[in-house]
Amino acid sequence: MKEFRPARRRVDVSVGESVRIIRELQGLSQSELATLSRIPQATISAIEHDRVRLGVERAKALARALECHPAVLVFPGWELPGQSAAPPAVHDADEIDRGTSRSA
Repeated sequence: MKEFRPARRRVDVSVGESVRIIRELQGLSQSELATLSRIPQATISAIEHDRVRLGVERAKALARALECHPAVLVFPGWELPGQSAAPPAVHDADEIDRGTSRSA
């Protein structure tokens, strides 16, 4: 079997675009996100259109509402050479319970 090649980023995504993409993937409207995050809908619109900076407190509030890490919003497309953001795969339910994995 051929070795796989990691996907490369094809487009640059702004902070505002990352907020919009994650919101839309979760099926939320700006109004629904405003209710969940307690950030006014007009501010969410301005963030998504890159007219207002996200900022730390807004990033934390939006991350809580979108159930993601704030870094996903603040650093879209961030890559670390040779590292995966995903945790190692565990293939056995017993290993999960014991907190071990085959690769350990």
